[in-house]
Amino acid sequence: MNGFVAGYYRVSVWVTRFAYLNLLWIGFSALGLLFVTFFPATAAMFAVVRKWTNKETDIPIFQTFWHAFRKEFVKSNVLGYILLIIGYLLTIEFQILRSQEHVTYLIASYGVIGLFLMYAIILLYVFPMFSHFHLKITGYIKWAFMVGFGHPILTIFLLGITIAIQYFAFATIPILLFFFGGSVTAYILMWGTSLVIYKYEKVEV
Repeated sequence: MNGFVAGYYRVSVWVTRFAYLNLLWIGFSALGLLFVTFFPATAAMFAVVRKWTNKETDIPIFQTFWHAFRKEFVKSNVLGYILLIIGYLLTIEFQILRSQEHVTYLIASYGVIGLFLMYAIILLYVFPMFSHFHLKITGYIKWAFMVGFGHPILTIFLLGITIAIQYFAFATIPILLFFFGGSVTAYILMWGTSLVIYKYEKVEV
């Protein structure tokens, strides 16, 4: 019974941690109506889960989150809006190409789909890289791309498990996304990245 109680307690603690972190992420993102606080809040969330994946499980969550939020406020916004603009331009380009009737434009649209794939891979890894390394803005994009394509099996797994969890929660109990959608996803991505990131720690990134 003691073992069962201890296990139940550990599970309860982790459920509470993930829910608390997710609510911090949502709350801080909402402070600026997403425009100026979403990316710093996301960077702060990854800073917390990075410590968890490094076995630092007893950290003060709010203080860690708040410190990263303030420290990375400008840099995370610059990175985030660069990625947002790239995604917007790709979307516009795809819509323009698909609106044309000539076969050449149709073929070109598949090239844009390929760019979307590369863009999705960068999004998977960019914030784990951001929380682990101190680089120039372009460096995070470059290394997120290189890590993603350098480890295709891990990338497919992370992309698949992330989509599966989000879809399952949305299709069954949508409220789970409110309490765990961001924090659990961040943990999975950080955990996956931590499996290979040590290979790049001694590289001149």
